[in-house]
Formats: sequence, C-alpha cells, structure tokens
Amino acid sequence: MKNTLSALTFITTCLLSSAFHINAKEVELDRVAAVVNKGVVLESDVKNLIENIKTQSAKNSQSLPSDKALRTQVIDKLINTELILQVGERMGLQISDAQLDETLTNMAKENNLTLSEFRQTIIESSLDYEVYRESIRNEIITGEVKRAGVGRRIYVAPQEINNLMALMKEQTNNNIEYRLGHILIAFQGEPDQAQIISEKKRAEKVIELLNSGSDFTKIAIASSGDSTALDGGDMGWKGINEMPTLFSELVAGKEKGAVLGPIRTGLGFSIVKILDIRGREIIEVEEVKARHILIEPSVIMSDTKAEAILQGLLDKLKAGEADFAELAKKYSEGPTSVRGGDLGWADPAKYDPAFSAALASLKIDEYSKPFRSSFGWHIAQLTGRRTQDATEDMNTRKAHNIIYNRKFGMESARWMKEKRDEAYIEILDGGN
Repeated sequence: MKNTLSALTFITTCLLSSAFHINAKEVELDRVAAVVNKGVVLESDVKNLIENIKTQSAKNSQSLPSDKALRTQVIDKLINTELILQVGERMGLQISDAQLDETLTNMAKENNLTLSEFRQTIIESSLDYEVYRESIRNEIITGEVKRAGVGRRIYVAPQEINNLMALMKEQTNNNIEYRLGHILIAFQGEPDQAQIISEKKRAEKVIELLNSGSDFTKIAIASSGDSTALDGGDMGWKGINEMPTLFSELVAGKEKGAVLGPIRTGLGFSIVKILDIRGREIIEVEEVKARHILIEPSVIMSDTKAEAILQGLLDKLKAGEADFAELAKKYSEGPTSVRGGDLGWADPAKYDPAFSAALASLKIDEYSKPFRSSFGWHIAQLTGRRTQDATEDMNTRKAHNIIYNRKFGMESARWMKEKRDEAYIEILDGGN
C-alpha cells in the first residue's frame, strides 16, 4: 500500500503548478522564475517542486539528472501547467471544494483508506497536504482543458475501429479453447449420388434430434463413424489452430451449445457441437424495457401539483379507465411522448439514478408511484427485462478508446506546442 501511495504522490508532485503560489502566504516569495503571458511561475514554485521530486525519488531509489537539467524540466512543466490553467480560466472552468473533496475521497477509497487516513499518508510522505490538495484541483482542471481542446481535434474512423477489432479478435481467438463434440455420418466406400443424398438426409435428421434436446453422447456412440464415437464424440479441448480448418471456420464466434453442420468432407458429413468454451471474455448486461410519463416542474407547475397530476393518472391506469400510451401522448413532456412514452430497450445504468432505482423495484407490467428525478416527475411502467451479450459493444468501445488515447497523446503534444508558440514566455535567470 505504501509503495502504491509513494508512486501516486511522486506522480502528483510532477503535476504541481500554481498551487504553490496559491498558498503564497505560507512561503517566502523569492523572485519570478518565468513570465507566462500575464501570469508568472515563482522561484518558490520551482524550488518546492524540485525538493518534492528529490524527496520522492530518494524514497523510491530513483536516479535523477543533474540539478541544472532537473530545473529546466521543472520550469518547462510549470510553464505548461500555467498556460493550461490560463486557458481554463478563460473558459470559466472552476472546480469547487465539494468536487475536489469528492475526488480526494475516491482516491482514498481506491487505496482502501478514509479521507483522514489518506491525508495523513500524504503528510507522512513529506508533502504539504494543502499544497497537494490544490495540485489535484489543478490536475482536474488540466484534464478538462485538454479534453476540451484536444478531444475535438481527434477523429476515430469506423474502419480504424474495425481493423483493430479484427486484430484483437485474432489475438483473443488464440487464447480461446473449445471442447467439441463430433458425429461423423460416414460414407461406405466410394459414394454415389444416391448415397450422398441419403447420408445428408441422415445427418440433417441427427441435427434435428440434437436441436430438439436429444443426448449428443448417446447419438454419437450409436451413429458416429469417427474414432471418437465410443467417447461420445468428445474431441477434448482444442484451440482454434489445433482443430481441422473446416471446424475452426465453423465454430469461430459461435456460442456454447451451438450445433453446426452438416459439413461435407471426403469421409462423410460431420456434425459439430460446441460442448464448452474457455478463455473467452463474455460481458452480459441486463436491459429493461419501460415507458413513462414525465411532467417538468416550472414557475406555474409546482412539484406538488406535478406529483398530484401523475397520481391522478396512475389511479386511472390502475382502475383500467385509461391507456398508458394515450395518457403519455397527452400529458408527457419530452421526446418520448409521441411514442406513448416508450423508452425501448436500454441498460438501466444509463438512466438518471432515481429513474433506474424506480425501475429496479418493479415487476414486469407494474407501475411505479410518482417519483422525482433530475428531469422532473415521472410515473413509469416496466414492460420487460432481458439479458444481452454486450461483449461486442464492449470490444468496440475498447478499440475506440485505444485508438483515441493513442491519437490523444500525439495531438496533445501538438496542441501544447501551439499554445506555447502563441504565448509570451520569458525565463528569467535565477535559482543557481
């Protein structure tokens, strides 16, 4: 744990910037080390950051360049941070104390600490906690400014995603193993056309039996002409590159339990069943289908009145005196009203927390009581639940993020260079 926190605090010290002169009353201001547009980097900022880097490097047994080289790097870092903070100020970007405390609390939780324990760990790492706290504020602002300034310059083409996903799939397939069952409806000698037709019909009948729930092992023992017949057709575990090419092409991407074939070979017609799969990452999400009626409070529509209207509509629905879709078209606000309030299938995590919580408590076709979300007052009806394989969506997002982050690093450097080229920067002699 201490090693993790030491690494964390070392990285964070490298991001410290104007936080040092935010607490100007606590330190002696020596001189201006650099002028950055209308802002400055103070000599005290530079010395404090160098001192913190040296302290953390000593604790982590890390070597450092010469003092002159380190000072150059520190000033360069502080100039960049000052420029980014100036952009953030022009954007009106502010991080409140509440937002900052939430971030610090999350950082503490990631290290299984309370905020108080986390604070004490920072102090024990020879860092001023208030300075550290302000450095985190600046780090958040820096991240937001970069996302806004750099993110809009990045385009990830669909073909780039498809190409990377194909590569990822190929690499993943190398780690996936399939346990296959095989039934061979074998030819007798050199088959004529009549025998080929007859054996194909027999194979199709076997597939029909398997799809209707018949026991694979029993049929394999009784009908298969393959050497694995007495083993119930079990071919054991095989990677995609270890099985016959015809089989590998057939099973790739298929699900456990799939019955595949018949496949014509020189020996007859093969039927393959995927008995099990291991090594494949499957992401499943539960989706809900729901509809709602939304009333948004306003100057003339109080919360109390909105809740009362929805309660009246709910009473009519429960009494069978009204149709939900018609009421939604008449009373509901927002884009779903024209669809009778239908929200379609969705991952409930994407909804407002209050709306998601309301749906979680409902049975199929049950109505909620009127409840408040950040959008207004609702009544909702849950109309369905289903489990969906979200692996493809997850892999698409993963591929997009890999490409985006790859481009972000390069574009971020270009963006920073542009900001420096546009700025007035003067590094003053001092600190030696």
